[in-house]
Formats: sequence, structure tokens, C-alpha cells
Amino acid sequence: MSRVLIVEDQPAVAKALRMLFDLNDIDTEATSDPDAAMRMIERGGVDVVLQDMNFSPGATSGEEGIALFRRVRAAAPEVPILLLTAWTSLETAVQLVKEGASDYMPKPWDDAKLLATVRNLLHLRALQAENEKLRADRTRTRAVLAREYDLRGIVYESDAMHRVVSLAVQIARSEVPVLITGPNGAGKEKIAEIVHANSRRRQKPLVKVNAGALPDTLIESELFGAEPGAYTGATRLRIGRFESANGGTLFLDEIGNLSAPGQMKLLRVLQSGEFERLGSSDTRRVDVRLLCATNADLLQGIARGAFRQDLYFRLNVVELAVPPLRERREDVLPLAESFLSSGKRLGEAARSALLAHDWPGNVRELQNRLARAAAIGGDAVITPEDLGFSGAARESAEVPVERAQIELAILNANGSVSRAAEALGLSRQALYRRMEKLGIVLERRPR
Repeated sequence: MSRVLIVEDQPAVAKALRMLFDLNDIDTEATSDPDAAMRMIERGGVDVVLQDMNFSPGATSGEEGIALFRRVRAAAPEVPILLLTAWTSLETAVQLVKEGASDYMPKPWDDAKLLATVRNLLHLRALQAENEKLRADRTRTRAVLAREYDLRGIVYESDAMHRVVSLAVQIARSEVPVLITGPNGAGKEKIAEIVHANSRRRQKPLVKVNAGALPDTLIESELFGAEPGAYTGATRLRIGRFESANGGTLFLDEIGNLSAPGQMKLLRVLQSGEFERLGSSDTRRVDVRLLCATNADLLQGIARGAFRQDLYFRLNVVELAVPPLRERREDVLPLAESFLSSGKRLGEAARSALLAHDWPGNVRELQNRLARAAAIGGDAVITPEDLGFSGAARESAEVPVERAQIELAILNANGSVSRAAEALGLSRQALYRRMEKLGIVLERRPR
């Protein structure tokens, strides 16, 4: 059962909180002693901490609350902390939100808002605990996979990629052709490397060809070679990639761009292992395993007459479908960390911006953004701006902090929106818009 730990020095307040939660089927423990609170947290079973900012009679500075908050964060960083604060401690609460507190609740609190906040934090903690269990199970499984196979340094956390990698090593020792599908930049070449590295051919070459980067006039000579004089400008013998890969693996990327004559010759190689160089009638034999990749829909290409159906079925004996990065967001931060330059780290706003992005360019875009941050970021902590994100990404990551800053400015201005706007460097209308967006309601105080 989920449990909330209340750390509050005023018995009447603690009793009121426990009664509120008990009436709403939320289990609680309460203490007025920070040391006792730490012992409870270290024993485990605490899912949310609801803490006051002062624990000694007459204390108003909030220093005791700061100390407890930091002890909890150090001992149990996964446990959400909700701060209970009087107006005199609001500025301290704002600072702790910046340091990672989940939220703050002013005294006297609104029962409905407090319950909604705590329920939300308990729900998030339950999801986090389940994810931690699943992650631990996946980590054990991945550890076995990494111990038994060469995964070529691939970085991932998601179940989706784990399924792809597991299938890749499973079919690696067979000799069947493999079709690797997925959008540009998703990691298809890395999957091809894993298949080759765990195959019987791993001591032989892995030859890579990007068919999408070659004009139609050069694809055939690139793959099958050409005799001198076979075409204009061919002054010497050209050894094709099939011959270079003999005994090993040929990875043919962007297979959907292969010309019709190239497709016909490729089909023949797959059927018989035979081909001719351009300009030659001599038949040559090779022993090559073919891995192909495409970001195109080859079935649509077949329907248009642009891709041979018989070649498609030859290539697609096993398909490894690499999902786009937006469908495996668990991989974003681990990948980003792997691309970080030495001495750099991601700030919280940058991490939030990375998770919020849709990644149309997939892993390649992520790598490029980290390279950009390394080139232009002057500080050790990487910001959303360093990554090339707009201010909107940072804004979404800092909503709790901004709300607290606005409320503090209004408090300091004794409820005057005009003076608060001036202190924040905003127009009165702009501040009203921000208040509406952030759900800040100005309470009218009796005169």
C-alpha cells in the first residue's frame, strides 16, 4: 500500500493532515523529528514525503526544511517531496523546487488541491517503481545478452530495441538474407554490424554500400565491378563490392534506390552466387551474405512497378524493423549521455527538452544536437539553447519554478499585479496571461 510520510512539528496540523488522508484511503505516518523521518525513509516503504519547512519552536528561516529536503534527496532521490510552506518561507520553497522538489503547498492549504497533488505523486511513484522493476529485469536480460554476444556498443533502454537486438543476434548465425527497415538515422547500420559481428563470417569483412548515395549509372559497377572501357571514363579494372566482401557480409543500404538492371543482377547473385562485371562475359562466383536496409516502403515500390517482387521476397527472409526514436523515448537520455563530450553534463531543462522532442531525424539528429552543444556551449551544464531548441522547450520544463516566482512576486507586491509585473519585467497584460496559463488565481484579501 502507498504511504505518505508527514514531517510536521505542529501536532494539530499533523493530525488534520492525517485525518484528511485517512478519510481518502491514503496511508500515512507522521513525525516532528527530521532524524526520525530519515530513519523511516531509509527503512523503505515511503512513497511521498510531505514536509514542513520549520521544526523548532519559533523557527521561521526554513533552514531546517532545507536541510531535511537535501538529506531526503541524497538518501532516496526517487521519493517525491512536497513542501508545506507558510508565506514567510515561500522564497525558500521556490529554491527547493529548482533543486528538485515536486511542488509546494502554501498554508493554509486547499484540501482538494492537496489531495489531487498527493494522489498524482503517489501514482507517479507507483509507475516509477514498476518501471524500476521492469528496468532491472531488462538490465539482467541485457547483461546476459551483452555477455554472450558482441553488441557493438549499442546503447538502449527500451523494450522495442531490446526485441530488435535479441532477434538480430538470434538470426546472426544463419545464412539467410536480412532486410532491416526503419527511418533514416534510426540505427539500421548498427543492427547490421551486430548481425555480422555474431555470425560465422565475423572474421571476414563487412562491406558497406550506400546505394542511395550512388547514381544509377554507377550502382552496377560499384556492386559488381567493371572492366576497363566498360563505360566512359573506366580506364582501369574496378573490383566490385561483392568481390570485396567474398566470404563475409555485404550491407547494402537504401536498397529501394537500386536500378532495374541492378535489381535483376542482385536477384541472380542471391539465386546462384554468380555475376559478371560490367563489360565482361566471364561469370564469377562469390560467397556473400547479404544484409539490406531501407527507409522506403518496398511493397509500395512493388505496386508502382519500381521494385521487383521476386527480389523483395528473396531479401525479406527475416525483417528487422528498427522503430523511430520517438517511439522509444526511454533510449533518448541514455543515448544522449553516450554522445556527451568529456566534462559536459545535461541540465534538467535540457533533459526535459530532449524527452519532449519528436526526433524527426532520429538517433542521427540526437547525435548532431549533442555535437552542436559541445561546439557552442561554454558551460559544463548543457542547456536547451545549446542543443538548438527554442525557448519554448525550456519554458515547459520550468513551469513549476515560473509559477512559484510569479506567486512570490505577487506576494512581495502585497497582491498588486502592476507592481509584480514591474518586478518581473513584464507588462500587466502579459503577467495576467501567464497567470491564466499557469492556473494562478489572485485571492482577494479582506481590507
